[in-house]
Amino acid sequence: MEKKPSRQTRERILATALQLFNTLGEPGVTPAAIAVEMEISPGNLYYHFHSKADIVNALFTRYEQEIGQLLCAVDDHAREPEDIWLFLHLLFETICKYRFFYHDINNLLLCNRLVETHFTRILRQKEDAAATLCRNLVASGVLRASEGEIRALAVNMALLCTFWISYENARSPRAEPDIGRGAYQVMQLAAPYLQGEARVLLDTVSHHYLARQ
Repeated sequence: MEKKPSRQTRERILATALQLFNTLGEPGVTPAAIAVEMEISPGNLYYHFHSKADIVNALFTRYEQEIGQLLCAVDDHAREPEDIWLFLHLLFETICKYRFFYHDINNLLLCNRLVETHFTRILRQKEDAAATLCRNLVASGVLRASEGEIRALAVNMALLCTFWISYENARSPRAEPDIGRGAYQVMQLAAPYLQGEARVLLDTVSHHYLARQ
């Protein structure tokens, strides 16, 4: 059998680890378990990653890049409720892809220096992106809120986005997180501030979403 290239093995390790971490939780998965799942020797795995922390750090670096690109893409062009809806879906897709970080965030913050120092930065980016979206809606007349209300709303949006996955997991431990429901709940935070057609649109979206429940 032809030997797989080293780089391909590294990618397979990361993909397998991500799947196991998401399913079983990072604390319950050992490098040996990853090797068994891949049907490779532990020595082969340790050739690429000297510890589980190295695997976690590699996955976190990818997560940080992906979510950072999304959060930094929020600009003055996003001025409609549909823009927020799309942004939230993309955000929850990224969070769901790397959801083990959110399931085990308290443990990782205590045990992993990279996660500790960089996750707080991501939280600030979430708040900044949410505030930018709200200010854009104010500028276009879609949303009515003071700067203080915008800052509080941005924090609440970031809070709900961050801990929604944990709530979904506690509510249905064996089920895949409902991305649409997460986006819907975040949008409801902005509902009291929306004006005119924007509120009608949200009510319509809400009606269609709730009809599926």
